[in-house]
Amino acid sequence: MAPESGSRHPEYLDCGVLGPLRIGTGATPGTITVPPKIRSVLAMLLVHTDQVVPVSALMRELWQEHPPASGLRTLQTYVLNCRKLLVGLTGLPAPVITQDVLVTRAGGYGLNGAHVRLDWLRFQRLAEHGARVLATGDDLGGIDLLEEALGLWHGAALADVPAGPVIDSKRRLFEESQLGVIGSLAEARIRAGLHQEAITQLAAATSEHALHEGLHAHYIRALALGGRRAEALGVFQALRARLVSEIGIEPGYPLQQLQLTVLNSGPLAM
Repeated sequence: MAPESGSRHPEYLDCGVLGPLRIGTGATPGTITVPPKIRSVLAMLLVHTDQVVPVSALMRELWQEHPPASGLRTLQTYVLNCRKLLVGLTGLPAPVITQDVLVTRAGGYGLNGAHVRLDWLRFQRLAEHGARVLATGDDLGGIDLLEEALGLWHGAALADVPAGPVIDSKRRLFEESQLGVIGSLAEARIRAGLHQEAITQLAAATSEHALHEGLHAHYIRALALGGRRAEALGVFQALRARLVSEIGIEPGYPLQQLQLTVLNSGPLAM
C-alpha cells in the first residue's frame, strides 16, 4: 500500500527469505500475493542483493533448459511487474524504482542493497557475532545472539517459491547454516548447564531432521546430562533404526561412542 500523501518515502525495503517470501516497508514485512514466476524473479533478485543476476540465470531458473521462444520478452514483463509491486509498496515513483532500486545492468538485473534489508544477511551477521562471542568464553552472551539469529526464521527458507536450480541450492545453503547455528546454540546451552532449554530445542530439530546425526548427538548428550539417560539411549536406538531401514547404514563412530558413554555412565564432555 502506498503511503499517505505527504508522508516520507521509506528508506528501506524489509525483505524476508527465511520462510515464505516477504517484502514490506516495516519491521515485519508481509507475504506477497503474486504469480509463481514473478515470485521466482523476486527471490532470485533478493538472494543476490547487490549483484547482477544475468538474464540467462533468470531464464534457466524460470524454465530450466526449455525456455519458450518468447522467454526474454516474458522475463522483461515479469521484471516490470516486480517494479510495479515495489512502487506500490514504497510509494516511490516508477522512474526512481527503475533507476535506483531494481536496476537494469549489462546482461541482467539487480537489487540495490542500499534500499534492502534482508533477513538472511542479518542472520549471517548475528551468527558470526555469536560465534565470536562464544569463542571468548561468554556462553550466555553468545546464546543471546544465536537465539536472536534463529528467531529470524519463519519456516523453511523460500517455502512458497517454485523450485529451480539456483533457489534449490540457496535453500540448501540456508538450511545448512541454520542447522549449524542450532548445533552451536545447543553446545553453548549444554556448557552453560541449560539442559532443558537445549532438550526442548533439539526435540523439535531432530523431529524435523530425523536422520541428522549431529543434532541427535547434541540431543542425546543434553538428555543424559539432564538425568534422562534412558531417554537418551532411546533416541539413539530410534535414530539407528531409521538410518538402517531408510538408507542402509549404521550410525557413525562418534555417535556409537556416545552411546557407549551413556550406557556406562561415563563423562559427557563436549
